[in-house]
Amino acid sequence: MKVRDSGMPEEDYWESLFDIPLILNSFAIGTDTGDVVEFGCGYGTFTVPVARRISGLLHALDIEPAMVQKVAERCRHEGLSNVRAEVRDVIEQGTGLRDGSMDLALLFNILHHDQPLVLLREAFRVLKPSGRLAVIHWIHDPATPRGPDLNIRPRPEQCIAWGKEAGFLFLPPERFDLKPYHFGLLFRNPLP
Repeated sequence: MKVRDSGMPEEDYWESLFDIPLILNSFAIGTDTGDVVEFGCGYGTFTVPVARRISGLLHALDIEPAMVQKVAERCRHEGLSNVRAEVRDVIEQGTGLRDGSMDLALLFNILHHDQPLVLLREAFRVLKPSGRLAVIHWIHDPATPRGPDLNIRPRPEQCIAWGKEAGFLFLPPERFDLKPYHFGLLFRNPLP
């Protein structure tokens, strides 16, 4: 099922809306990060920089075949061999990954989906005990240049409530102001 209100603008413009190093550093994504799953990889805005930093495989999933093809081509061009780009309807099919197999899950600008708990529960299922879930979304401000309509744009408090309902642990210091247009939340799988 496609995410509502998720049309993508031109790629260069889209990528100008994020401070990618700030986002990745806020979530401590580095060489000590093993296997990662990215829900909704889009153009690969985060796929490529995350793949450069991690020591494991990055599973980049998207429902749009053109986006997956773009990511695969971009990774080939960048010489990245640790990315597996796949067309996948996560709502209908899940990720296809084993239970407890991922160190980190990325849900970036996707929780305005009309079934956010399905996405969060799938992230919880595939994360290892003490695995991490990184969430970013557009701030709730009509002045943001992009993002879903404000009436479906989740606020941080809503994302936190959904995360807890899906089984995640959230600690208040793990909330980030990702200027200029986003907030970030870091959740943990509390299972030992």
